[in-house]
Amino acid sequence: MTSAPILQAPNGEPAPRTRRRWLIVGALALVVLAGLAYWNPFGWGHGGGGPSGSGAPGATGAPGAGGGGGKRPDANRPTPVAVATASTQALNHTLTALGTATARSTVTVRALVDGQLIRVAFTEGQFVHAGDLLAQIDPRPYEAALANAKANLERDDAQLQNALVDLERYRGLSAEDSIPKQQLDTQEALVRQLKGTVNSDRAQIQTADLNLTYTHVTAPVSGRVGLRQVDAGNIVHTSDATGMVVITEVQPIDVIFPIPQDAVQDVVQRTSKGAHLVAEAYGRDGRTLLATGQLSSVDNLIDTTTGTVKLKAAFPNKDLTLFPNQFVNVKLRLETINDALTIPTAAVQRGAPGSYVYVVQADGTVTMRVPKLGITEGDRVQVLEGLASGDKVVTDGTDKLREGAKVEVIDAAARGSGKPGAENRSGAGAAGAGAGAGASAGTGAAAGTGADPGTREARKKKHAQE
Repeated sequence: MTSAPILQAPNGEPAPRTRRRWLIVGALALVVLAGLAYWNPFGWGHGGGGPSGSGAPGATGAPGAGGGGGKRPDANRPTPVAVATASTQALNHTLTALGTATARSTVTVRALVDGQLIRVAFTEGQFVHAGDLLAQIDPRPYEAALANAKANLERDDAQLQNALVDLERYRGLSAEDSIPKQQLDTQEALVRQLKGTVNSDRAQIQTADLNLTYTHVTAPVSGRVGLRQVDAGNIVHTSDATGMVVITEVQPIDVIFPIPQDAVQDVVQRTSKGAHLVAEAYGRDGRTLLATGQLSSVDNLIDTTTGTVKLKAAFPNKDLTLFPNQFVNVKLRLETINDALTIPTAAVQRGAPGSYVYVVQADGTVTMRVPKLGITEGDRVQVLEGLASGDKVVTDGTDKLREGAKVEVIDAAARGSGKPGAENRSGAGAAGAGAGAGASAGTGAAAGTGADPGTREARKKKHAQE
């Protein structure tokens, strides 16, 4: 098989088209070599068995490098954990329960007399005091009834006075034996009858006066009025089921909440000694304080279905943060322990030994302890026995711990970003990658330097031929 003849110029040199072809092939070969040096698909220079002298410095397969020459020592690394220190502080002994705000009194205002409502004197949602005018019923029928009762009294009283005069006259005549005794007895009976009639008239006057007073509908208690049920112009009756308006007493307001029967004795013993137990009402999140009050009473029996006892606390509610029938989280403070040894509740683990914690020792290892715990408030729990002030307990990272395990104390923020040592390992990999990139850059630069003179020379010859 014969190769194709190479075209030559008259002066014995290769033809221009052939020279351009070889120059292009050479440039492509240099580009391929530069790409291989940059991407390094065979692991040259990283301890991966590439050609000698082609790797970056340090390509000996050391642990942590970018290649696979060494074994990672993760199995022997300390376990990263977050710790907290046991400390003494004031701790409140509280009972927590779900309570219901209850109005001190709820009154439905009804009409006590029938009639037409001619005026509504309140605004919905208004605060009223006992005795304030709420509505006005047409008083004219009751004014007329009062005037009639007074007129009857005057008539019957005049008859009584006349009968009394006749009685005195009959007594004088009877003493002179001028009239029969039966006539005197009849007159005395008439006087007593008229006295009864006069007393009845006086009662009728009081009733008419009272009915006239009822035409002025007033607030029986102080509180907040709700939505009105009638409007001016309606005929109201004493038998109306809905009434005219509802008034709820919300200042002060009560909160009723249950506590377990086991805690009743602690409450009773303190209240019997005159202690004023503070009750705090919190919102649904359990953190927003709505109002502060005081325990007012304890129920006299235990609910057998739930095993709880109901307690009532009174709150001034001056800023109206509590509404009737509102659900609140109640914290009843029984006592305050000033020097309580506490740890975070996150440090307490539960398992076969019961409640236990991991304590970090001076040599960087952990040991498991089973402390005796007391009361809990928020995210802190009291330690009665088993720990001392200053002990460091593990709060995060306990899932991989065991007795005697070596640990590395870190911050919670650092644990959230990644495991310790990741930065070192990634830094080594970056260094290896940087070395490879530098070598590739150098190769590319050399390739460019070699290609430029040839290209310039080719261009000169081409222009000369043209």
